[in-house]
Amino acid sequence: MTEQNMMLINGNEFTFESGETILEVAQRNSIDIPTLCHLKGATPTGACRICVVEVEGARSLVASCAAPAASNMVVRTESAKVIASRRMVIQLLLSSGNHNCAVSGAAGNNWTEFQLKSLQTENTAELCPVWGDCKLQDLAFRYQVNGERFIPTETPHEMETVNPFIVRDFSRCIQCGRCVQACNEVQVNQAIHYGYRGAATKIIAACDRAYKDSDCVFCGECVQACPVGALVEKDARYRVRPWETKKVRTTCSYCGVGCQIYLHVKDGKVVKVTGVEEFGPNYGSLCVKGRFGFDFINSPERLTTPLIRENGQHREASWDEALDLVAKKFSSIKSEYGSDALAVLTSARISNEENYIAQKFARAVLKTNSVDHCARL
Repeated sequence: MTEQNMMLINGNEFTFESGETILEVAQRNSIDIPTLCHLKGATPTGACRICVVEVEGARSLVASCAAPAASNMVVRTESAKVIASRRMVIQLLLSSGNHNCAVSGAAGNNWTEFQLKSLQTENTAELCPVWGDCKLQDLAFRYQVNGERFIPTETPHEMETVNPFIVRDFSRCIQCGRCVQACNEVQVNQAIHYGYRGAATKIIAACDRAYKDSDCVFCGECVQACPVGALVEKDARYRVRPWETKKVRTTCSYCGVGCQIYLHVKDGKVVKVTGVEEFGPNYGSLCVKGRFGFDFINSPERLTTPLIRENGQHREASWDEALDLVAKKFSSIKSEYGSDALAVLTSARISNEENYIAQKFARAVLKTNSVDHCARL
């Protein structure tokens, strides 16, 4: 690196690549600059003003997510001006709409009283559905502010609960735009956009229709991108809190892509699914089946034991007994009718490795080349 690719952040010298933003350089060097609207992989907008930093020589504070790094730039990420600005923005956000969490100063209670009360109740009138899993709440705790400084403002838009997967609570929307970018730039579904103007601004589907009547495919990318409680999985809303679950990383079994997912487990049951953002191939993105199609796991109708049919009736059997019977039937058919009487149909719902084993078993053991695969099986 040459001297032309050097900059100072909080008194420390760092190198940077051409085209990198201040935020990217800071994150790469483990310097924490808080964000709300920034979405990795999408065009930076600088809309929320949480990531502002002080740049020596600049006329005003700079949004680090959108500002390119420059040679000999001197940046301060936690100066008095920066902290004052962030506190003001957080206070404005908390006073806009309904953010009834442990930092909003709800019902006139002081901070300590409301926090202690919140820890002891699951009353929906007292707690936001994402209490404990909200970036705005985290920032309010970090900068020790609440929403009592400004007069509260109400939203004119009603909550949308008519679709089967997602609750849209516009009273909690901070209009950061992450959901719009997730839909349009990450998933490229083009289902939602900004609508109306001024105080009536709203995130809308085409013609301001409900999700169920729009081009939405219910991938849930917007839900995962939402930093507050404006978009929440319908089945998980108020049913489970983040500290009550254990996250188990696994591979989605709906197709052979291999999307990485977290199963959120409570009392031995999967209550929610989210994408793993740190790893490929999906980097957090999921389809409607991967994100919402998990109810069958806990279904009482799900088969968990092999069944063998005898005299027109099914009886439960052990795995060893069932596999021995299948092997015996395969050998019998092969012996009596030849290998061409056997065929193997594999599935898009298993991994490439498992499909490879299946075709090898067909060719090497059953001695048949009749192997097929259906992506819609």
